[in-house]
Amino acid sequence: MHDDRSLVEARLKRVLDERVRPAVYPESVPLQVAVWHAPGEPVPVAEGLAAAPEPIEVGARWGAPWGTSWFRATGTVPEAWAGRTVEALLDLGFDENMPGFQCEGLVYRPDGTPVKGLNPRNQWVRIGAPVEGGEEVRLHIEAASNPVILDYHPFLPTQLGDKETAGSAPQYTLTRMDLAVFDETVWQLVLDLEVLGELMAELPVESARRWDILRAVDKALDAIDLQDVNGTAAQARARLETVLSEPAVPSAHRISAVGHAHIDSAWLWPLRETVRKVARTTSNMTALLDDEPEFVFAMSQAQQWAWVKEHRPEVWARVKKAVADGRFVPAGGMWVESDTNMPGSEAMARQFVHGKRFFLDEFGIENDEAWLPDTFGFAAGLPQIIKAAGSKWLLTQKISWSQTNKFPHHTFRWEGIDGTRIFTHFPPVDTYNCSMKGSEIAHAARNFKDKGVARHSLAPTGWGDGGGGTTREMIGKAARLRDLEGSATVVWETPEEFFRKAEAEYPDPPVWVGELYLELHRATLTSQAKTKQGNRRSEHLLREAELWAATAAVRAGFLYPYEELDRIWKTVLLHQFHDILPGSSIAWVHREARATYERLAVELTEIIESAQRALAGDGETALVFNAAPHPRAGIPAGGARTPVSEGRTALTERPGGGFVLDNGLLRIEIDAQGLVVSAYDIEADRETIAPDRPAGLLQLHPDFPNMWDAWDVDAFYRHTVTDLTEADEIAAGEDGTSVRIVRSFGVSRVTQQLSLAPGERRLLIDTEVDWHETEKFLKLAFPLDVHAERYASETQFGHFFRPTHTNTSWEAAKFEACNHRFVHVEEPGWGVAVVNDSTYGHDVTRTVRTDGDRGTTTTVRVSLLRAPRFPDPETDQGVHRFRHALVPGAGIGDAVREGWRINLPERRITGAREVAPLVTVDRDAVVITAVKLADDGSGDVVVRLHEAHGGRARATLTADFEVTDVTATDLLERPLPERPSHEGRQVALRLRPFELVTLRLRRTEVH
Repeated sequence: MHDDRSLVEARLKRVLDERVRPAVYPESVPLQVAVWHAPGEPVPVAEGLAAAPEPIEVGARWGAPWGTSWFRATGTVPEAWAGRTVEALLDLGFDENMPGFQCEGLVYRPDGTPVKGLNPRNQWVRIGAPVEGGEEVRLHIEAASNPVILDYHPFLPTQLGDKETAGSAPQYTLTRMDLAVFDETVWQLVLDLEVLGELMAELPVESARRWDILRAVDKALDAIDLQDVNGTAAQARARLETVLSEPAVPSAHRISAVGHAHIDSAWLWPLRETVRKVARTTSNMTALLDDEPEFVFAMSQAQQWAWVKEHRPEVWARVKKAVADGRFVPAGGMWVESDTNMPGSEAMARQFVHGKRFFLDEFGIENDEAWLPDTFGFAAGLPQIIKAAGSKWLLTQKISWSQTNKFPHHTFRWEGIDGTRIFTHFPPVDTYNCSMKGSEIAHAARNFKDKGVARHSLAPTGWGDGGGGTTREMIGKAARLRDLEGSATVVWETPEEFFRKAEAEYPDPPVWVGELYLELHRATLTSQAKTKQGNRRSEHLLREAELWAATAAVRAGFLYPYEELDRIWKTVLLHQFHDILPGSSIAWVHREARATYERLAVELTEIIESAQRALAGDGETALVFNAAPHPRAGIPAGGARTPVSEGRTALTERPGGGFVLDNGLLRIEIDAQGLVVSAYDIEADRETIAPDRPAGLLQLHPDFPNMWDAWDVDAFYRHTVTDLTEADEIAAGEDGTSVRIVRSFGVSRVTQQLSLAPGERRLLIDTEVDWHETEKFLKLAFPLDVHAERYASETQFGHFFRPTHTNTSWEAAKFEACNHRFVHVEEPGWGVAVVNDSTYGHDVTRTVRTDGDRGTTTTVRVSLLRAPRFPDPETDQGVHRFRHALVPGAGIGDAVREGWRINLPERRITGAREVAPLVTVDRDAVVITAVKLADDGSGDVVVRLHEAHGGRARATLTADFEVTDVTATDLLERPLPERPSHEGRQVALRLRPFELVTLRLRRTEVH
């Protein structure tokens, strides 16, 4: 037989495009349309419905950037359509290739009842099935004219990302507003032909099944009268019945489809628009659940559920009913789908606390899975947090985006820094926006790495990023793929159903140890520095607020601010969403984030100061409060007293220019260019700085990645570097313990202050940058005379080791990585820490010196600032302040301690009395991360702690109040089976490396 595949395939494409799809709506009549453009921000639904609209014609331009327009569409169903299915077709000017990324709408009935959302892949509203004829139709559409930020030519700088700069030019053309007859048979034929055509294209040419489909499709096309598609569609469908009914082979891959609409809580739209995106999507999905009995839909991010409850109670009622029916599924158990690299220990824990508690309180549902399809890599401390929250599974998609190395598993156990293992799945469909295309389903089956030992994978199905969700077309395709020869099988299931089946069939999967590093989007550790600083500052202010408020509540009857802290925590957690904290959102998002962090800082400072005043009383005694988990200057951790003096620092001029700082512990030499050429550890008789390589060196790189400007830094950025060695000014500080250096470069200016305080083993580096560069990357370098094949960087509840070498492509790909408060490099017996108050991105490299002592230089570089132009063309322009410290002679314990210290500066007040810590622990390796009152209002004291040095630890926790009972709990403060050993006020602890423990201490006087 002649090979006529191309002929039939081309025929199928043209007939579908030009005849069959248009015949889905064979008759239509126009609606009358009027519009009212809301001034400013969106208005309440009642106001939009009551507004007086003006007539508008199809073809007219509408919608200023970020505006809201209320359309009213009215008409009458023709009497001749009686007995037929009728839908309204409402095209606001959609581009079907951009669901979630352009204009959208929510349709209401005149009484304000939401009907469904409109987006480029969902433009219909059912009027009746069947209609009687003569019905009056009146629909209201709340239409958002969100501008297109990520266009066909992506990553071009645009001012559309902020309403303050976007202008007022109309963005869209009203395209179609009709009533139309919907032909169900033709619509089903479209799906038949699409499924078979897409399946056929994925089968081997030599496959008999491919030719069976080809011949059946050819015969079906023969049956279609191109001048009467509607009259012949049933005949065409009949000729496809046989090939559509052939069952899948027993070994076929099995896909659990989960209805999904990954909605970024902010990205190319502001937070306020996400509130409406969620309302549109949930309206659509509840309507679809009513129509499709097998369909299930899962939505993560408790914050988004809370928005629906607060802002759209009428939608919330439908959502609650669908949840009760078991078909609208709360997923993930987190407040938002956060970044997991940068949130601190407590913040990562609270993502699960607040997320899981919301679903428990509202629905009585406990989430067993963490659901993070789009997060940019996963910190090695996360498995323990997932388990401590009472969960046991993880799903993500994003690692498939890695540029260099293909991850070797799709189903595996992920082991974190403490040894906790979490059953993890990476959907091999390689998208969290699966649309049930044949190419997607075939890719999932071919791509699945665990063939022969497992057969199940998951496909998050529906339009996401900007929302929209699953469509009836996707459900129709899935129905045909339920049991179809040549394809993987598809069934709608909840995440829990999938994970139970996957774990049962693969009880002993391979293990991946350590972080799940995404070999992409590395620059998100640096972009939008003020957003990152706001997050770090908020995390530590919350620690202080809880610590001092709890101490004052126990000691002085202070009113613990439960509601305020709950609200502030949720706001901070929201801003840890994986496009806000990483700095990859539009200008509007980050402008609002900066203002929010400033407001929260004021509120938290007021709580802290009020609690401290209640504790200290009125008096003239100078007191210093220490919120860090380690003593300093004679001040106990979690207490307050008068500080003790610790020696002096000498500042002298250096021969040849510059200065020397010496406090008897360290001797710091700063040359005439203001660079640190020596940091001598006097006790160890050891130099810190590598020969002929100054530290505190600012380095400037070009930064123009191939794509994803705010997200990416590509390895070639290192090919070109400018060392900023010229100083405009170098002078001794007036305090006698510091040196001030001023530098100019490009159109920017840097002022650094290098300080060596009496009695301290750290060189403080305060850097102020007035930054006005474009597409540049600024780093702060510390070349260290240390031979280290690996280094430690802090992560949640511990630290994680990475190699300094690039033996394999896996190591070479980690050329930019995340740390929290410290990076530590060490050779046996001596090490160095670089600590920071607000930066995350860094790199560590090593070279062997070929002359002189032939020693090893290990260079730690801190990433300070970038200047990408998309999606915010003014990213990071302006003044920034950073604080770092170089700590010579530091062991890992010193790195932990100094990291906390630089982030929790002393607070000085006057009062009448010293303040003893509410709780203490007698081992430096055991770090208390939180002291608070229990969330249930019982007055119990909750203490969270962990082993921080990476070894086993025995310790005693002592409470400075009467304790009647001690309970070990999970993160949600629910009791665990194990009972801590305690006697009176003391609790005996035995901790594994990096083990996380939460204790609940019952107080005598409140029970």
